[in-house]
Amino acid sequence: MTDDAPTPPADDVPGETPAQKALRLKTAKIDARPKPPRGGRFQREQNAKIDAGKSRPWMSK
Repeated sequence: MTDDAPTPPADDVPGETPAQKALRLKTAKIDARPKPPRGGRFQREQNAKIDAGKSRPWMSK
């Protein structure tokens, strides 16, 4: 017995639109990325690299 209807992939959610599927896959891909360490010395070092006046060089004389 052959079935002409295509079988949905394993990651399909019933009733999900293509846009919803794309968004779900995109967020899953972003969540799978390695994240930088949070808090502690690393974050203080990152914040210390930018001085208050460096963002507006036209303000210094």
